[in-house]
Amino acid sequence: MKTIAIIAGGDSSEYDISLKSAKGLSGFIDKNRYRLYTVLIRNGDWTVELPDGKKADIDKNDFSFQFEGHTIKFDYAYITIHGRPGEDGRIQGYLDLLDIPYSSCGVLAGAITFNKYINNQFLKTQGVRVSDAIRLKKSHLSNAETGDAGSIPSPTEIIGRLGLPVFVKPNEGGSSFGITKVKEASQMLPAIEKAFAESDEVIIERFIEGIEVTCGCYRTKTRQVVFPITEVVTENEFFDFNAKYNGEVQEITPARLPDKLTAAIQRETLRIYDLIGAHGIIRIDYIIPTDNQPVLLEINTNPGMTETSFIPQQIKAKGFDIKDVMSEIIEDL
Repeated sequence: MKTIAIIAGGDSSEYDISLKSAKGLSGFIDKNRYRLYTVLIRNGDWTVELPDGKKADIDKNDFSFQFEGHTIKFDYAYITIHGRPGEDGRIQGYLDLLDIPYSSCGVLAGAITFNKYINNQFLKTQGVRVSDAIRLKKSHLSNAETGDAGSIPSPTEIIGRLGLPVFVKPNEGGSSFGITKVKEASQMLPAIEKAFAESDEVIIERFIEGIEVTCGCYRTKTRQVVFPITEVVTENEFFDFNAKYNGEVQEITPARLPDKLTAAIQRETLRIYDLIGAHGIIRIDYIIPTDNQPVLLEINTNPGMTETSFIPQQIKAKGFDIKDVMSEIIEDL
C-alpha cells in the first residue's frame, strides 16, 4: 500500500482554502488502496497530521517523519497548495531532488503559469488569445517616489493603453485575494496597492465582457481526458472570493454553449496543457466575448478540490468516479 502525502497550506492568503482542498482530497482518494497523511507547510514549518490527532515534524532531508518508533517515508505527494510554494514549482523541485513522484505540473510549467503575465505572453506567441495587460513590479513604487525611470504609469497612462474598466490583481498567486475591478481613475492606485500586498508583481488587464467558463483536463500515459465545461454566473462584479466560496454564484455544468464552441474550448484546453508541459489535473478559465472566440483568463495547475469545487463537479458530470480518477493520477508514474 502506497503512503501518500497530501501537501497543503502554503505561504499565501489562500492557506485556509488549501486546507479545505486537502480535506476534500482525503475523501476522494481511495483509502483502501492508499495510506494518507496530510502534510502542512507554512513559512518553513513542515508538519504532518498523525492518526492520533497530534503532529510530527517533517524531516526535510528525505521528506519523512517519525511515528510510533518508525520512520515513515512517502511514496507519492498530492500537492494541493494554492499559491507559493506549491504552484510556483518550488515544492516540485524539492520532490524531484528526492525522486518522489507528485500529482501536479513540474518545475518549469509551475514557474511559467504562476506568473500570469509571463504565462500569457508565452501562450500569445502560440496563438492563444489573451487580454492586453501591463505588468508592474514593486521596485516601481520606490521609483515613483523619486521620479526615476521605470516608475508606475499614471492612471491616465494606464487607461490610455487599456481603457476602463480594468482588472488589477496580483501577478503571482491565485485570484481570490487582492483583485479589484477598476471602473474609474480614482480607484487605480488603491487597487494597485491592494494587489501589491499579495504579490511583488501586479498585472493590470483590459476588461472583456462575456461569458465566463472553466474547463478541466488531464493526460496520462494511456489516454487524455477533458471534462465538461462549467459556466460561471454571478451577480457580483466578477468571480470574486464571495462568489467562489460563499455561494454568490451559479455554476452550470455542462455550460450552456453550442456544441461547436464547447468542442473548440475543450480542444484549446488540451492544446494549452501540452504547450505548458502540464501534468495531472489542471483547470483553465476563459471569457467568451460576443465573437465567440474564447480569451484565456488563467491556468490553475493545482485547482480547488473541495466537495463543491469545479473539478469534482466536472468529474461527476463526465460520469466518472472521482476515486478512480484520483487513483489514475497517482498511478501515472
